[in-house]
Amino acid sequence: MPPLAVDPYRPIRRGPAVPSAGSQHLQETANRPIIFTSEGLTLEGILHQPASASFPAAAVCHPHPLYGGDMNNSVVVAICQALAEAGIAGLRFNYRGVGRSEGEYGDGLGERNDAGAALAYLRQLAQVEQDRVGIVGYSFGATVALTAADERVAAAAAISTPSFGQGVPDLAIRCPTLLISGEQDEIAPPARLATLARTIGLQCQVTVVPGADHFWWGHEEALVELVAQFFRQCLMG
Repeated sequence: MPPLAVDPYRPIRRGPAVPSAGSQHLQETANRPIIFTSEGLTLEGILHQPASASFPAAAVCHPHPLYGGDMNNSVVVAICQALAEAGIAGLRFNYRGVGRSEGEYGDGLGERNDAGAALAYLRQLAQVEQDRVGIVGYSFGATVALTAADERVAAAAAISTPSFGQGVPDLAIRCPTLLISGEQDEIAPPARLATLARTIGLQCQVTVVPGADHFWWGHEEALVELVAQFFRQCLMG
C-alpha cells in the first residue's frame, strides 16, 4: 500500500480534556498508564475507562510524530475523556519512537501496525466487550485508523483526514464509519472527503463542522460530542 500522508503542521497546542456538551448521565472515569507490544516493541499508552464492570472500547490515534504529534495532543485527550464519560474506554498511545515507546518512526506502515496492536490489546482485556471495539484517529492518525481498521472493528471515525500519500488505498473497512472535517480546514479540505467516502462505501457518513479549522481551536467541544455520539450509537446502541 502507498505510504500514509504527512501533516504539514506542528500541533503544539496542549490542554486538558474538554467535557462534552449536552451529554447526560456522564460516568465516573479512571485513567491508568498501560504498556503493550507491537512487532516486539514496547509501546506506552493511557487507558481512559468508565467505572462500569464491562464496556466497549476504542483505540485513539494521534497526529504525525515527526511534526510533534503524540498521545497528549489536546484533541486526542479530549476524545478519550468524552468516550470514557459516555461509557466507552478510550486508549490513547504513542506510536513507536514517540515518548517512551520503543523503536523509530515507521513511515506510516509501522504506525498502522501499532494501531492494530492497540486494538488487539483492548480485545484481550477482561472488561472490554470484544465485539464492540472501534478506532478513531485525528489528522495523520485518521489515515492510520482507516488503514488499521480490520473486519473485527465495530466502528471507525476519522477526523481531519489529510491526503493519502499516493491516492486513496484499498481499505478493508466494513463497519459504520464517520468522517469529520472542519469547514475551514486548509490542510484536509472537506471537499476531499467525497472520494474517500465513496471508497469506504455506503456505511460511511460525512460531517462538516462550520467554522472549524484543522486544529479545532474553539470547536473541540462540538467535535468530541460528535465522536462520542457516533460511538455510543455504534457500540452501545
